[in-house]
Amino acid sequence: MSKTRPSDFGSFWYSVGKELAEVPIAPEVESIPMRSTDFADLYGVRLSSIGPYRLFGYLSIPKGDDGPFPVIYYVPKNASVLEIIPQGTSNQIRSRYITFSLACRGMRNSDSPYAAMYPGQLTDGLESPETYVYRGIVADTIRGADYIMTRSEVDKNKVGAWGNDNAILAAALHDSITHVVSTPAYLFDPIESLTRTDSYPLAEFGDYIRSNRSNADTVQTVLEYFNLRWHAQSITASTLIMADYKDGIYSPETLSDLDELIPGEMTLHESERSSFKDGLFAENWITSEMFGKEV
Repeated sequence: MSKTRPSDFGSFWYSVGKELAEVPIAPEVESIPMRSTDFADLYGVRLSSIGPYRLFGYLSIPKGDDGPFPVIYYVPKNASVLEIIPQGTSNQIRSRYITFSLACRGMRNSDSPYAAMYPGQLTDGLESPETYVYRGIVADTIRGADYIMTRSEVDKNKVGAWGNDNAILAAALHDSITHVVSTPAYLFDPIESLTRTDSYPLAEFGDYIRSNRSNADTVQTVLEYFNLRWHAQSITASTLIMADYKDGIYSPETLSDLDELIPGEMTLHESERSSFKDGLFAENWITSEMFGKEV
């Protein structure tokens, strides 16, 4: 199947933004003293997205009067559990940055009335662009950025989106995002990519197509609305793409098109096959971008 940008791509995403704008954020913020520290206060936040649908997130704000602070927004991901910040990230993150991690619809704490299945979330509603669950999930991701920009403690010139494919979508669809750290996993040329692997999450698309062979063309059409290839040209943020190793599914060679398509400053990092080394590289990159020096 050929990769084709949908003719109504722009109007589709305009309609999502318009629908979201008509839903008040309606934040409810509650202190969580047990998860606060000597260097950061933690809050639970509830927001409204399209539906309307109530979402839950964790907001961490450094203590002291040194603000405004740069932000790392940990965008919703394809996982059931929401973390305050990714496990293994140093405490230095919460002491220097505002962090906000958001559970999209279906994730724990945002699972009423809809509880997603994992695997299964990626193919829910794939019958059309309007029913596909990722229409709502991307709206949730945008709504998280909306909320961040309401906070007086935020340095609005330093707002980073960190995560998987949704970090790129956040930067493409919300002009507040100034920096991106993304590890593409399932939304860059997804149909072509799934032919090179039988591992999840991409394998979910393959499972769905095998079970719904008559819908194969529809699946291709729906996923093109979310294909990072067509969103890349809208990204002006400084971007770090964390690629797989040379022989991986999303290798630097596979993702090289993003380097050409993204008009903003772009860094493409090949995995060192070490989550520690890759994490350190990303942390050094964002620190250098935000503070002008590495950790």
